[in-house]
Amino acid sequence: MARTRKALPAKVDIAHLISAGVLASVCPRGLIEEVLADTGKASQRERLLPAPAVVYYVMALALWREAPLEEVLRVVCEGLQWLGGGEAGAVQASKSAISQARTRLGAQVMRELAERVLRPLADPGAPGAWYRGLRIMALDGSCMDVADEAANAEHFGYPGASRGQSAFPQARVLGLVECGTHAVTAAAVAPYGHSEQAMAAQLLPAKLKPDMLVLADRNFYGFKLWRIACASGAKLAWRVKSNLKLPVQRTLPDGSFLSAVFDSADRQRCAGQIVRVIDYTLHDSAPPVQDSYRLITTILDPEQAPALELAALYHERWEIEGVFDEFKTHLRANSTVLRSKTPELVQQELWGLLLAHFAIRQLMAKAAWPRGLDPDRLSFTHAVRVIKRKMPQAAAVPP
Repeated sequence: MARTRKALPAKVDIAHLISAGVLASVCPRGLIEEVLADTGKASQRERLLPAPAVVYYVMALALWREAPLEEVLRVVCEGLQWLGGGEAGAVQASKSAISQARTRLGAQVMRELAERVLRPLADPGAPGAWYRGLRIMALDGSCMDVADEAANAEHFGYPGASRGQSAFPQARVLGLVECGTHAVTAAAVAPYGHSEQAMAAQLLPAKLKPDMLVLADRNFYGFKLWRIACASGAKLAWRVKSNLKLPVQRTLPDGSFLSAVFDSADRQRCAGQIVRVIDYTLHDSAPPVQDSYRLITTILDPEQAPALELAALYHERWEIEGVFDEFKTHLRANSTVLRSKTPELVQQELWGLLLAHFAIRQLMAKAAWPRGLDPDRLSFTHAVRVIKRKMPQAAAVPP
């Protein structure tokens, strides 16, 4: 049943109202105004929906994906209270007015906010986030269905299907995730036809740090991308395909061995890079599998990372699959596709989704660590429900 709409006090600016505690803790009003100024998107005149308000609204869309656009605006505004104690009423903005406000904002503001906000969360020694002094990270990509509009189809493209094409165009999202917290620390958005390797080559140089151990699946390995990731100083442990030739140069005490990888263009094989190779097979797993795995790592000394430990650690990579599930299932709720009808707004919505997810994961980490818990032990779905219940009482509005 729809709630009764309330009138907005005449002199109360909505930009002062839309600043819920959870979202504002990630994107403070001052940071938003700084990004708006840097991107030239600051409101030039008084509007019903000024730019800072629209930023919070786009983030809030991720929390109320099951609601109509106008209802999301109403829920956010109605839930926040002015510092003086008066109730904040809903803004009477039509779907067209909301769309125009989002179009004025564009995608670059949300992307720039994400660039400044997304980061690792775990302090050194935090439960579940570190391995022998290295922050455990995972790299992977996924695809999101977008509205089947002509502009979206032209920009993003359709994935192939056994007969014809799929029902919806898809946007490809690449994420670098901190495994211990499920926080997306960096991301890239591109049309479906872009390869994840090419996206990673652009994303990783500025985002990898020497204190990281990066896990990646076999579809990411390529000599050039491997070298790019190595140049950051981060440690790598990537699965590779079984047909990659890795001759044994020296067998190590833990059963791993040293080998070398080369660029496919290096026919003489004279400019390679030494790697350590770990071959193993899973037994007695659930569900039962007999898959063989081959990892290559830049950690050449087995005393620094024994083969059995790295083999067990590699499967932390599946944490990132859980992150994409949080996007696609728990935040997206009953919605099958992203709402937005144009490529610019699709990208804006995706960056808002990433920021909202980061806000939830940051809150979960802060709840878990004082009790000595791994944030993985907390329910993401429950956290979303709590935030949606408590958000109306979480006004964090500057005077």
